[in-house]
Amino acid sequence: MSVIRITCGRVSVIAELFPESAPKTIDSLLSSLPISSFANRWGDEVYFTVPIKADSENRCEVVEMGDLAYWPPGEALCIFFGPTPASRGDEIRPASPVNLIGRVHGNPQVFKDVNDGDRVVVERVE
Repeated sequence: MSVIRITCGRVSVIAELFPESAPKTIDSLLSSLPISSFANRWGDEVYFTVPIKADSENRCEVVEMGDLAYWPPGEALCIFFGPTPASRGDEIRPASPVNLIGRVHGNPQVFKDVNDGDRVVVERVE
């Protein structure tokens, strides 16, 4: 099991990665850590660019609250904590299909305190 820490501004969470869901994406992510970036908000989603390129693996069009995913078109990691502008009803829908790579531990609603431009750091937890 691989575990990472994601810090966005004053918010810091632990996330567990699911290597069986997108192994190539996760390998690329882990080999590029630590990563520093800047947060963007899109509805109840925080996303930020990462220095990896990965093809679609196990594409997901609808995700769950707390899911961590890689968005291939934007070369970005996404954290979902509620509906996005693309959502229909109560679902959580990314802008386009994503590679599901893990899940945030604890309450993902803490990401409501993240603003556009907040510094993001992603690092491995040993």
